[in-house]
Amino acid sequence: MRTFFPSDSCKESQLNAINPQSWLQVERGKLSKLSSSHTNSSSIESFIKVPEPPILPFFKPIDYVEVLAQIHEEMESCSPQERSTLYLLQFQIFRGLGETKLMRRSLRSAWQRAGTVHEKLVFGAWLRYEKQGEELIADLLATCNKCAQEFGPVDVSQLQVEVNGCSKETVVMNGDKSLKNVNFKIGDEIIVCDRQKIASLSAPFHAMLNGYFTESSSQDIDLSENNISPLGMRTIGEFSITGSLSEVHPDLLLEILVFSNKFCCERLKDACDRKLASLVCTKDDAVEFMEYAIEQNSPVLAASCLQVFLHELSDCLNDERVVEIFSHADRQQRSIMVGQASFSLYCLLSEVAMNLDPRSDKTVCFLEQLIESAETDREKLLAFHQLGCVRLLRKEYDEAEGLFEKAVSLGHVYSIAGLARLGYIKGHKLCSYEKLSSVISSVNPLGWMYQERSLYCEGDKRSEDLEKATELGPTLTYPYMYRAASLMMKQNVQAALAEINRVLGFKLALECMELRFCLYLAIEDYKAAICDVQAILTLSPDYRMFEGRVAASHLRTLVREHVGSWTTADCWMQLYDRWSSVDDIGSLSVIYQMLESGGAKGVLYFRQSLLLLRLNCPDAAMRSLELARRHASSEHERLVYEGWILYDTGHCEEGLRKAEESIKISRSFEAFFLKAYALADSSLDSSCSSTVISLLENALKCPSDNLRKGQALNNLGSVLVDCGKLDSAADCYINALKIRHTRAHQGLARVHFLKNDKATAYVEMTKLIEKAKNNASAYEKRSEYCDRDLTKADLEMVTRIDPLRVYPYRYRAAVLMDSRKEEEAIAELSRAIAFKADLHLLHLRAAFHEHVGDVLAALRDCRAALSVDPNHQEMLELHSRVNSHEP
Repeated sequence: MRTFFPSDSCKESQLNAINPQSWLQVERGKLSKLSSSHTNSSSIESFIKVPEPPILPFFKPIDYVEVLAQIHEEMESCSPQERSTLYLLQFQIFRGLGETKLMRRSLRSAWQRAGTVHEKLVFGAWLRYEKQGEELIADLLATCNKCAQEFGPVDVSQLQVEVNGCSKETVVMNGDKSLKNVNFKIGDEIIVCDRQKIASLSAPFHAMLNGYFTESSSQDIDLSENNISPLGMRTIGEFSITGSLSEVHPDLLLEILVFSNKFCCERLKDACDRKLASLVCTKDDAVEFMEYAIEQNSPVLAASCLQVFLHELSDCLNDERVVEIFSHADRQQRSIMVGQASFSLYCLLSEVAMNLDPRSDKTVCFLEQLIESAETDREKLLAFHQLGCVRLLRKEYDEAEGLFEKAVSLGHVYSIAGLARLGYIKGHKLCSYEKLSSVISSVNPLGWMYQERSLYCEGDKRSEDLEKATELGPTLTYPYMYRAASLMMKQNVQAALAEINRVLGFKLALECMELRFCLYLAIEDYKAAICDVQAILTLSPDYRMFEGRVAASHLRTLVREHVGSWTTADCWMQLYDRWSSVDDIGSLSVIYQMLESGGAKGVLYFRQSLLLLRLNCPDAAMRSLELARRHASSEHERLVYEGWILYDTGHCEEGLRKAEESIKISRSFEAFFLKAYALADSSLDSSCSSTVISLLENALKCPSDNLRKGQALNNLGSVLVDCGKLDSAADCYINALKIRHTRAHQGLARVHFLKNDKATAYVEMTKLIEKAKNNASAYEKRSEYCDRDLTKADLEMVTRIDPLRVYPYRYRAAVLMDSRKEEEAIAELSRAIAFKADLHLLHLRAAFHEHVGDVLAALRDCRAALSVDPNHQEMLELHSRVNSHEP
């Protein structure tokens, strides 16, 4: 979900209503002295509260690897029509794991392998929704004569509709064979038609004109009571001869459509259906025509209307007419509207509705439709669980309980968390604790189980559960936040900050930054507080704090009054200091302040985007890049930012082209740097290294500040190392260090190592560790330059600082495997796999399983790994080998 899915059941964790002005008076000197002797735990408690973790509306299987493997196995033998739905389930698993890139890849696979027009419509719309704001990329690709296909419309005329028209060769059974024409009387008008051509339109007409009815021997037939106009009948007569409809007014087409349905004229109906489908342009058209499409069973027209609705999905779901259509469709109507893609459609609609307002009636209606559309157990348990979450939010507790119970009965253990939360609300705290204890004792426990159980106990038991939650699920933010808040209540300020910094060291979670902001306010460290709130606003400009009650921008205004102002020179000095110490959050804050003060906004937004990419915030980085483009001071600068936008979205060649266009206008540092970067990435030919070196040397000759020149020198050093020019590379790194590009220590260490001076390489990396605020990667790299015991210590430190880095787990597992401790080796990998779907971890565990002869476990891991990366060559080879040994 894009929005925070709030929960409000545990009374203990509720935030009291707060008034920020009582804590932050705009006038200096009126701020409450929280750190004074008047401070006590209750005053802090009223300000620093940690809301309980929400019950997330996600598919969270106990063993996601097993489920991914099952889905992959089903894909190997399923029909093309089933494949997109399996990719959708894969998407749901990755969403439960928080793997955004894998989620989008699964959606894209569903779209690419869509077996029907309806699936193409739904998954194309879903991709557009996920990529909201990225329409600029399609526009930029168009300037490079390339099309972003998922943004384009689908030709609904490709929809195959079975047409059972009457044979054109008609046989006169009892009619008057001398009658060539038939005169249809409608009111006072006579419409002359070819008798046999009309008879060929349908079985009823054939029976009427050539069978045993009195009309078969009549020249004149009165159709006045059949709701067809003279013009309509003339048009039908022409169609019976030509087989096509010429320019016909939409109202007349609708009239003919109803008539064709009444007389079972399938070819005529199909022609009307397709003609009307081509006329749907606006939302109002779609609303009007969808009613006819459903009433008259016109699937092509319905698909055309659906495409219009899905194209502007968020806007359409704010239109009650559209919501009514989707909310009250029965099974047959859903079939007309979206064919066999009903479950996929309502998954999408539910997703959008929950993001708009999870408590809304339309969210409930769409999820009820999702339940109606679900066919397999996996689809049903997802639908039951999601609606249970929404009912819980709406405080419809009995309904929520029934839904969670259904999800649990179908195998979704995570729904037990919903049942436990409901039990607590109803006063059955012990029962809730026992529910979770039962789950923990019956399966391989996961972090969320201990986190949930911690809500239903106190004191040491709660602390133990939260520690276990962090051990098994280190990405769960609630345990860190709870511990930090608890330490603050005990006025152990430094320990509280250290605790929240643990998670912020590897996961830039806004709720954790918000809590740290509150901690800084409590100790009156306004400089640190302003830093965090400005970083929050960079990541999410509309962010609201205290469960949405106060805009972060408002709190920033209040805190700003208690911090001294910086000149432009001060800002640049601060930026150099923080950039040099690899303090990315601090650098973000400084840039935010510089942007507010004016200056070259294009350059500053670009720097902001670089930091956001380093912090693994790709969506925010793209937003900053687009702002850089919008504020570019010249055409050549704008082309550079467009090149980075294209490069960062996987369009490397187009990014390279933009760099070349920029250089033609003006030889600038950023244009040469972009071209060197894109060329190095797009070409596998080692001969291009000399070109990359030349480009970076040209960049360094152009005006720029030392922050960027340090990066260019670092990159140049890296290319020179790859070319074996170690002395030249060392010079680059030393020059970079002279202008405080701290990361150059890592490159210089590599040079020392390649010169067989391992000890000096270790010392060089130690310098980086001492200088860098974010230093997990430095510890990991240093581990390569020391003996096994020191390596082990460094990698343990890496896991402590950033548990998401996978190399330490792989190294420790390999060491254990070398020591013939197979079970421990597999357990070490399993520890990380439990919370991170990583190809390399799964690959290594599959190889270990193969080594010990556990073919089924190896095959399971191979299939799960290929769900993560279906084109990984080594994984494909291992899968093929293991598959051949399957019993």
